[in-house]
Amino acid sequence: MSLLPWNMGRPLVWDATCVDTLAPSHLLSTAACVGAAASAAEALKRREYSNLVGNYCFEPFGVETLGPWGPSAHSVFKDIARRLIDSTRDQRAGFFFGQKISIAIQRGNAASLLGTFPCNSDADEYFDA
Repeated sequence: MSLLPWNMGRPLVWDATCVDTLAPSHLLSTAACVGAAASAAEALKRREYSNLVGNYCFEPFGVETLGPWGPSAHSVFKDIARRLIDSTRDQRAGFFFGQKISIAIQRGNAASLLGTFPCNSDADEYFDA
């Protein structure tokens, strides 16, 4: 949640979610349309947080494990990046913000992958060094 008013005196609340592009439940839609799983996740978040709409500016931030972003994620990212550039006067601020989001997605992907290994195994044995 933003500490300062975001729009019309209301603070911004955003909820980020990263969905698996290749999950069986998403595969038909993601094979047909890039970002379909992220868009669906954003729609689900909007329904989940519908009670916030009057007092807050709520924006879901949906991304997929293989990279696509949902439409709301693009929109809120552009708005935050623009505000970062305006407040810092650094034209690279939006780029740095995007890099932080990308790194968080990659860390999540790594954690998901490592979570599939048995508890007592050494992950190094699965990879050629």
